[in-house]
Amino acid sequence: MIEFKDVGVRRDGRELFAGASFQLHPGHKVGLTGNNGTGKSTLFALLLTRMGTGDTEVTLDKGEVSIPDSWHVAHMAQEVGASTQTAIDYVLSGDEQWYEINAALNDLSSVSDDQIGVLHQQFDEIDGYRTPTKAAQIMAGLGFNTSQHELPVEGFSGGWRMRLNLAKTLMSRADLMLLDEPTNHLDLDAILWLETWINAFSGLVIVISHDQAFLDATVGHILHVEQQKITLYTGNYQQFIRTRHERMAQQQQAFEKQEATKAHLDDFIRRFRAKASKAKQAQSRIKQLERMAELSPMMADNPFSFRFYEPANMSSPLIELSNADIGYTDTALLHNANIQVTPDTRIGLLGMNGAGKSTLIKALVGELGILTGSYRVSDTLKLGYFNQHQMDALDAAATPMQMLRRLAGKTSDAELRSFLGSFDFRGERIDTPSELFSGGERARLTLALIVWQRPNVLVLDEPTNHLDLQMRQALTIALQGFEGAVVLVSHDRELIANVCDELFLVHDGQIDEFDGDISDYGKWLAEKRKQENTPDKSNSKKKNKKDNKKFVSRETDASATNSHASNKISNKASTHSAKDSAAQPTLSKEELRKLAAEQRKLTAPIRREIEETEKALAKIAEKLTSLETKLADTELYEESRKSDLLVLLNEQTVLQQQHSDNEEKLLLAMTTLEDMEVAVK
Repeated sequence: MIEFKDVGVRRDGRELFAGASFQLHPGHKVGLTGNNGTGKSTLFALLLTRMGTGDTEVTLDKGEVSIPDSWHVAHMAQEVGASTQTAIDYVLSGDEQWYEINAALNDLSSVSDDQIGVLHQQFDEIDGYRTPTKAAQIMAGLGFNTSQHELPVEGFSGGWRMRLNLAKTLMSRADLMLLDEPTNHLDLDAILWLETWINAFSGLVIVISHDQAFLDATVGHILHVEQQKITLYTGNYQQFIRTRHERMAQQQQAFEKQEATKAHLDDFIRRFRAKASKAKQAQSRIKQLERMAELSPMMADNPFSFRFYEPANMSSPLIELSNADIGYTDTALLHNANIQVTPDTRIGLLGMNGAGKSTLIKALVGELGILTGSYRVSDTLKLGYFNQHQMDALDAAATPMQMLRRLAGKTSDAELRSFLGSFDFRGERIDTPSELFSGGERARLTLALIVWQRPNVLVLDEPTNHLDLQMRQALTIALQGFEGAVVLVSHDRELIANVCDELFLVHDGQIDEFDGDISDYGKWLAEKRKQENTPDKSNSKKKNKKDNKKFVSRETDASATNSHASNKISNKASTHSAKDSAAQPTLSKEELRKLAAEQRKLTAPIRREIEETEKALAKIAEKLTSLETKLADTELYEESRKSDLLVLLNEQTVLQQQHSDNEEKLLLAMTTLEDMEVAVK
């Protein structure tokens, strides 16, 4: 496990963490959250430093960090350099052990005869013959098609390079996986696939993400960084929000109580400090005041408070596509598109990667002409269009104030500063050139400029890619109050669910209304993937032969002959088995009853084990819930109660480990039972 004991870290003279203590165990899926600048990336860098990897070294100011020496770490970096290496080779290099053995076996000039056998054995032990297939599956899940496998890394755009980097990270045989914003450059279908992959991963995952639905679907713990403290919460993101708000409410009550006490002490000191008879008591009160722990009042969490202005003019329809074929040059990607955008339209566009959502968006805003059909817009149309290109087109040398001034005419500086402040541009950031801004700041500024222009139609293509959770929450609230039309493409399911009241599916060149909600789309997508992953058998055989030729290590003639002979034996055994099965007589009802009774008797012990383990899990869960209630008591965190707190925290750690062990035991027992039942049948 990973253990932090009273850890303190300073960077650039600023204290990021103080007294951080927590434990993370194998199999945990942990979401690392906190406002920008609180030290999430520093925490990753600290873990990488302690494991002997990483580019940035972070040293401890105090405390201790323990990580098993045998653990391997995989870290998803935020930048991928240009390379002539093919995409599939780049992804495969994430499995360093496989990559090294495969390279050696494909270049035997420097390998002795004795080493060849050892290398083959190692290759077999790591299941190396199936590794290329695993790489191809990961790439497919992240949106790559097979024609892209042989393209050089340098031929991909920045966003697709990040997907390659994620694929490479997922290929690693890691015990600890650190994922920094893995969903930033993914569309919804790739995110849903990634959720499934993370849930199946057996190691410890720590993920930084601003996608609430993604966190809810993947993590069972939240590590929250706030006010130089790191707190470990049990549960997904929604449960963390509830628990934290309860603690904040209790903290507010404690703060108010403390403020009343401090006021009383101040009043006593002021009245009696000068009196000789009361001087001793006054000094005692002063010392009491100095010793009193400072409790921060509950602050409004969200620094963003903007809203969309009411549109000046509206008519209906505002945009209309009728029987339109949409595409590039003479090639139509979408056929017979019919979409009408009225003032009360709230459309969410769904579709797999490459289906044509962005193409449809470009046609709706007039960036892409239609090939056939009609495209009409109202004279009153005032479009607010957000996409990556709009962010990139910001005047790099201009400040937020300068850019807003160009749109605002004679509006006072005070009003402009107040408006920019609602997007958290305050102080020196208002007068900072946008070229120095992060992706999140550029996205916020782009949205601010759109809001100021009072659009009546908002067309938003992945508006949340660079936004943190608080800004996403503020955007959701603002869009709910917007009185114009919205057309939205987003991988943020919370945003779609809370803003859109109708969904359109872009698929196979068609645009149809989707009958269901965003969760139903996930089911549709899973079924579609299942169909696509059932290829024609003849094509599958040809593909496997091609993959084996490129990636599987060369064998000696003897090993190849042995393999061929083994296949023959296996095929014969399968043939005899099929014949024997066909020759078996049909069992009578009495024989079937006896067989069922024998099966129940055989599986009874494992069934009892499953039942007992489930009861144990229920008891542990009940104890953990009771313990979390106790830990929510703010008085427990006073200096005088430190020993009580440590006892409860230790008890929580033991229970969490017991819960994890019993879950693993239950899974193993259920798998064993399933295998026994199949064997009997």
